[in-house]
Amino acid sequence: MPELPEVETVKRGLEPWLLNRTITGAEVRIERLRLPIPEEIHQLNGQTIHKVHRRAKYLLIDTDQGHLIYHLGMSGSMRIIKQNEPPKAHDHVDLLLDDGRALRFNDPRRFGMVLWCAPNQLAQHQLLAHLGPEPFDENFTAQYLKTAAGQRKTAIKNFIMDGHVVVGVGNIYASESLHIAGIHPHRAAGRISLARYEKLVQAIQDILQAAIDAGGTTLKDFVDSDGNPGYFFRELMVYDRADEDCKQCGCPIKRTITGQRSTYYCPQCQR
Repeated sequence: MPELPEVETVKRGLEPWLLNRTITGAEVRIERLRLPIPEEIHQLNGQTIHKVHRRAKYLLIDTDQGHLIYHLGMSGSMRIIKQNEPPKAHDHVDLLLDDGRALRFNDPRRFGMVLWCAPNQLAQHQLLAHLGPEPFDENFTAQYLKTAAGQRKTAIKNFIMDGHVVVGVGNIYASESLHIAGIHPHRAAGRISLARYEKLVQAIQDILQAAIDAGGTTLKDFVDSDGNPGYFFRELMVYDRADEDCKQCGCPIKRTITGQRSTYYCPQCQR
């Protein structure tokens, strides 16, 4: 599932095409994806796009009349196309623009979402209201994580993947960050020192930034707004490398299950 780096990559690709453009309509070819397509999307004719931004793994498009919320789900992609380009299979929603182009949303598995939020209500939206800080926010610190962990026995990997704690640290990036920080993924979150949390915060930020710079990670479905895959998979140290040699110490990488998700780690480098 696309996470923070992938959605940030899509946002950066779309923003120059969308910002300050006027919406002239919408073409909706399906009634619902994971949730119904909102009727409000048909009321945007004449609205100007003032901002294109991201919160966690949601792409947000702001107009005076309200906010569109896109979620890529498992297989969603977004492209800028000419309005006369015939739709292909799974091209479900087009947002039409005043320059003759359109923002096209494609989703073969239909796990994505196109939602609507009234003006000035984003912070209260049920999908956004209870999210933790962004990894690059100034308040995402070692002390914040240490305090949030308290005496919790939750495995640290599950802890940093909890969107109520911090957003955007998906399965791949959690495994990679913990490897860089030298922390075993099963260690209890409440039994990690402040100094080790300092290393983990830096590792999370470094890994996510490197993934953004590489255009995200493509293992199956993800492509950016130009149809290109993400190349961070070339930099992976542990994820999906079970039984291969650790690039740091040569010890075979282990695979286990944590919270019903595959977890990869080096038993020598991570304690």
